[in-house]
Amino acid sequence: MVNIRSLDPSASPLDYYGSELRRLREEAGLNQQQLGDIVYCTASLIGQIETAKKVPTREFSERLDAALMTGGLFSRLVGLVLKSQLPTWFQQYAELEAKATYISTYQAQLVYGLLQTEEYARAVLSVDHPDKLDEMVAARMERQRILERDYPPVLCVVLDEAVLHRELGDAEVMRNQLANLLGFLDHRWVQVQVLPFKAGQHTGLLGSFNLLRFEDDPDICYTESYDSGHMTANSQAIRERSVGYARLQATALSREDSAALIARVMEERYEYEPDPAVA
Repeated sequence: MVNIRSLDPSASPLDYYGSELRRLREEAGLNQQQLGDIVYCTASLIGQIETAKKVPTREFSERLDAALMTGGLFSRLVGLVLKSQLPTWFQQYAELEAKATYISTYQAQLVYGLLQTEEYARAVLSVDHPDKLDEMVAARMERQRILERDYPPVLCVVLDEAVLHRELGDAEVMRNQLANLLGFLDHRWVQVQVLPFKAGQHTGLLGSFNLLRFEDDPDICYTESYDSGHMTANSQAIRERSVGYARLQATALSREDSAALIARVMEERYEYEPDPAVA
């Protein structure tokens, strides 16, 4: 086992988190088993996090803060830790996404990350990141916290109808994911529209893209390839993508018709049975 004292706290957010956990635990006069009993986990998990072998969750961090009376230290640190688990090439986009006031996205293949359920995210990420699956899923769920802020960004999402039919995980995963999309129907700051197959050719045929707008900074257009992301603030590129996105929104179904299509796909493809009492 790695000696915690050999770790460099400045090496990464995870190393710093682990070193602070060890330091504060020892100051409290607790061994790993005693602290584990207090926060409802094993001594082994405490040890793995102290040696930067395991990534902590937000729930674990909140329990630590309560147990060690840290004033919210670990709840603040865990955001940095989870962000550091994102692919290096994606971290800059995640930081900008968290600062944006308006996010507009067209998705041709997948539900946008901010609207994914944990099970759906796990199915997506298991393809390329099976060795870091728990960490990657936790990082994706952490990104979604921006929608829970007092002043969240306005999020406009256009999903190709193919996204609804592409089964990831299993039928239950898809039912829950589509139900999650329906849950945003009345959300004040989130708009979900579906671009139906019958739309034919459209301005999103070149692939998915995101547009970020900020209060005081230039707009950003983001596109992604297999293992890299590309951002540009080029005014002409932003102009073209903005017009293209406006056309996608105009061609897509309304929020209400989109919800009806999502519900129909749930029922016909994923064997969802609406509650008669609700209907």
